[in-house]
Amino acid sequence: MNELLLALSVLMTYGSVVFAYFYFGKKGLFGCMVFANIVANIEVLILIRAFGIDQTLGNVLFASTFLITDALSETYDKKIAQEAVKMGIFSSVLFLFFSQLWLFYQMQDLNTATHFAQIFSQTPRIILVSLSVFAIASYIDVWLYHRWWDWTKRIGGDPQKWLWIRNNGSTLLSQLVNIVLFSFGAFYGVYPLEVIWEIVVSGYLIFIFTSLLDTPALYLLVYLSKRKKLIL
Repeated sequence: MNELLLALSVLMTYGSVVFAYFYFGKKGLFGCMVFANIVANIEVLILIRAFGIDQTLGNVLFASTFLITDALSETYDKKIAQEAVKMGIFSSVLFLFFSQLWLFYQMQDLNTATHFAQIFSQTPRIILVSLSVFAIASYIDVWLYHRWWDWTKRIGGDPQKWLWIRNNGSTLLSQLVNIVLFSFGAFYGVYPLEVIWEIVVSGYLIFIFTSLLDTPALYLLVYLSKRKKLIL
């Protein structure tokens, strides 16, 4: 069941990014960036076992943020991609503030209060680590994407060629930084070191898989940009 749900999550996540861009243009990608940052920070609290390894949820949604910045870099420019990163950071800060504010309310249902405390009492550390790592990895991704773009333009002569190299070359390196820094920052002292390393390995394997899967989605986003002129 976990494996099936993860596969469904990949389809829903990348499908929603393409759908949002088709109907809302650039604003749709910004909306997906905000959604991914908020929901992934909740999902990452859930530890599951799938494909024979321990892993946290949230990997797919975090991976979609790299698809979004790559798409904005390709169809707009570096500045727009960096604005999306700032929007993701801003949304995470707001979520951190409001989720902690909830815990101070005197709730009528004690069971609800207990469940909220169990979930969101861990949130500050998770989000603070996530904010730092997201900012570092995302800016690295944007920088690497344009470095790869300069390189592919020199060897290919056409700035539109070698999109898959730019996409995977930037995403795989920045996601390695992301998974190592986040796993140790968020879970050191919470899980044993062997579990944390398993989370790192499993998370990066998932990132490799999702990065390869997001390449068709990026090609589709670039196609939609060219054919439908979605400059909103």
